[in-house]
Amino acid sequence: MIKVAKFGGTSLADAAQFKKVRDIVKDSEDRKYVVVSAPGKRFKDDNKITDLLYLTHAHLKFSVPYAPVLKLIEDRFTSIKEELNLNTDLEQEFRTIREQLDNKCDEDYIVSRGEYLSAKLMADYLHCDFIDAKDVIFFKYDGTIDRKKTQDKLGAVLAKSSKAIIPGFYGSLPDGSIKTFSRGGSDITGSIVASAAKADIYENWTDVSGFLMADPRIVNNPQPIKKITYQELRELSYMGASVLHDEAVFPVRQASIPINIRNTNEPDNPGTVIVGDDQADENYENGHIITGIAGRKNFTVFYVHKEHMANEVGVVRKALEIFEERNISIDHIPSGIDSFSVVVPTECVEKTTHEIVEELKERLNTETVKVSKNLSLISTVGIRMAFRPGISAKVFNALGEKNINIRMIDQGSSEINIIVGVEDRDFEDAIRAIYKAFVK
Repeated sequence: MIKVAKFGGTSLADAAQFKKVRDIVKDSEDRKYVVVSAPGKRFKDDNKITDLLYLTHAHLKFSVPYAPVLKLIEDRFTSIKEELNLNTDLEQEFRTIREQLDNKCDEDYIVSRGEYLSAKLMADYLHCDFIDAKDVIFFKYDGTIDRKKTQDKLGAVLAKSSKAIIPGFYGSLPDGSIKTFSRGGSDITGSIVASAAKADIYENWTDVSGFLMADPRIVNNPQPIKKITYQELRELSYMGASVLHDEAVFPVRQASIPINIRNTNEPDNPGTVIVGDDQADENYENGHIITGIAGRKNFTVFYVHKEHMANEVGVVRKALEIFEERNISIDHIPSGIDSFSVVVPTECVEKTTHEIVEELKERLNTETVKVSKNLSLISTVGIRMAFRPGISAKVFNALGEKNINIRMIDQGSSEINIIVGVEDRDFEDAIRAIYKAFVK
């Protein structure tokens, strides 16, 4: 069996965390390839190394002395090296970094050094190979991954190593310069490595023990989710229940590799396993019909009514073009016979609401356009819900018993989720009511 293990920033925050990672890696010979992030926060008001590196480049950009910030970074890595009694030549590494800064290096190079140095120290600590991500993960100039080149090169390099450490978060452009992913991109690196290694499982080690059925800040002690399908994960993540970078799912999903979300600080906890949609039948060991509940606040609804709209072609298209022209993504479009609503995040239309209303009236030739704010969307998700009578009624009854008004209802044809819209003020009570209705 081949396991690829990715460790996040909190798992590498200091020497004590490095020791936990060592114990986890050595606990199983199957953990052959390890992807590491830059050291994260050691305590609440601490700094993440990546944030300090961004700050270093900002100092450089605006001609402010960067040395004090770089010294903080150097001290963090040096303390890890000394406490673990490692041999990595950090002085030489930081000389190189200072030379690059003095030569006005770009931002991607400097912010990638957190993962680079973290991987250098971990390879030293575990006595295994160091594989620089810039040599095996390749971007095109448009910022997308060159998947074939990466798969071929990375696969060949991994095949020559019995155990290796790879820094996350970055790769290289065709000219050899460093290119980073978006923040949290080490998850993507881990997923790419798992795919290239033809791993049996991709372990993503973080500071939480997988997914919970609801937000613990809202529901007291919600039950853990032992298994979840990729499709269910996508639905819950879109509503804010995110532990994993969105783009990290696709390489392993295409290769049918399960993801195991684990907690570095609780290594005996099995966490949550994300499996293929075809494994849904194995997904409900606890017997719950639903998999989880998640939601987001602060949506705005544009309600459009026009007489005999059902007989007119292109009305909805004209409306959506108005939002597209403003680069506003649409979340939902519930509709009636002569009406429909466009639901969007309030932050996207705060400054243009009045303009959008007037344009809707003009292009659609109607006077009935109303705006409603302070809407929350709550999604109840579960593949097992599909084609099962009474699920919607159970959701609605749970809300009705708490005197919570439902302002919007939306259910996709796949029937794996039911979305309800409620007032922002009812958001927490609604989630608690739905959870209680399905989880005894």
